Amino acid sequence: MQSELQVSFKDIPHSAAVEQRIREKAAKLEQLYPHIISCHVTLELPHKHHQQGKLHNVRIDVRVPGNEIVVNRDQHEDIYVALRDAFDAAKRKLDEYGRRQRGEVKHHAADEPPQVEE
Repeated sequence: MQSELQVSFKDIPHSAAVEQRIREKAAKLEQLYPHIISCHVTLELPHKHHQQGKLHNVRIDVRVPGNEIVVNRDQHEDIYVALRDAFDAAKRKLDEYGRRQRGEVKHHAADEPPQVEE
């Protein structure tokens, strides 16, 4: 990454294991799209009262040349599952952004002109 990865914990005690998992997932994003300028991951435990356990929010802000990709995944009890889901969504968005930059836009059957049978 061209700049440092930032990890913020809001209303959650800092965990070295969670931060290490975030660094591993961010490194995989960089392998997918090496032109990432910055990445900021915020973990939050909102003060909402739920019947279930405490639900974690994960927000990922990835800056790339000419754009910012934001993923906001929330409402999962297991912080590692919340991280997995958020990074999977970021991976899909980065992959789509990279395809658009390279001009590899998907063509759907509805977009193509009808073929005439002879």
